[in-house]
Amino acid sequence: ARHSQGVQEAESARDLPILLSSAYELSSVGYFYRGSAKEVMTFFGRTFVRQTDPGIRKAVNHQENVCYVYVATDQLAAVGFTDQEYPSRVIFTLLAKLLEDFRTANPSGNWRNATTDNSFPYTKIDEFLAKYQNPENADQLMKIMKDLDETKVILHKTIESALDRGQKLDDLIAKSNDLSSVSKTFYKDTNKLNQCSCSIL
Repeated sequence: ARHSQGVQEAESARDLPILLSSAYELSSVGYFYRGSAKEVMTFFGRTFVRQTDPGIRKAVNHQENVCYVYVATDQLAAVGFTDQEYPSRVIFTLLAKLLEDFRTANPSGNWRNATTDNSFPYTKIDEFLAKYQNPENADQLMKIMKDLDETKVILHKTIESALDRGQKLDDLIAKSNDLSSVSKTFYKDTNKLNQCSCSIL
């Protein structure tokens, strides 16, 4: 299943970026390995933030995971860790929202003066991570696409179940009062050709 594993916010103007706040969802990692997983994510997050220019977003694949980095022009950075199935558009949306909300919560920009990791407790980071565990719940476009896919599957199953009862679609169309003779002829002709057409005007 697709899910995000961690998010971090960092100040990137220094040689060693400062981790301002972080949250992790590590239920898929063995209990005794969770501390190590956090350390590895901190290492990769800090390394990739340092290597990313302001205004740039990037994704770095490592084994079955992906590290997403977004460094804003003000050098506030957000990092997300997901499995490879998690949609990049959704995680970058999460990172942008995190940065925007963090700035709103800290309007003075005092995060620029941070000298130690996790010195800016930011409780909403946990809420964002929980919300974005399931990308379909967090992203409206993905939810619509999922609903359309489910509708298509249901429609396909409905036609197959009608055919399973011994009825043939051609017989149903021939007996239909809803279709004109032109529509019936159109169906027969396109069925014989078994082609699809697309036009851009």
